[in-house]
Amino acid sequence: MRSSVLSCLFILLFISCYQAERNCDEFRTGTFEFSYTLDGKEITNRFSRNDSLEIAKINNTIDTSSVRWINDCEFIVKKLNPKTISEQKAIHIKILSTTADSYTFEYAVVGDLKNKQRGTAKKIN
Repeated sequence: MRSSVLSCLFILLFISCYQAERNCDEFRTGTFEFSYTLDGKEITNRFSRNDSLEIAKINNTIDTSSVRWINDCEFIVKKLNPKTISEQKAIHIKILSTTADSYTFEYAVVGDLKNKQRGTAKKIN
């Protein structure tokens, strides 16, 4: 009985120490694709990012946003020429994990702790 309890504690300790790989520097700049569903339609967003700008192409429309890095794995994106009130709101993005060619992230309007969404962006180049 005692050995099974110790085994369970050891496994629990091992699992709790695991952290997803986050090599965020590899995804600071480059060209990426991100797909999401909006009103039942799948939309693919292709964007290029450097340290301070992000240029996105969505349905043949080009949007430019400023990028402000908070730390290696978190940044704020804000449209430079918003057309609506909702586009004026900045988006907080946090990279949760990375692979060789993609990253999983969490995003929400800055200050909105309840409506976080998740997605995966694939690095194209």
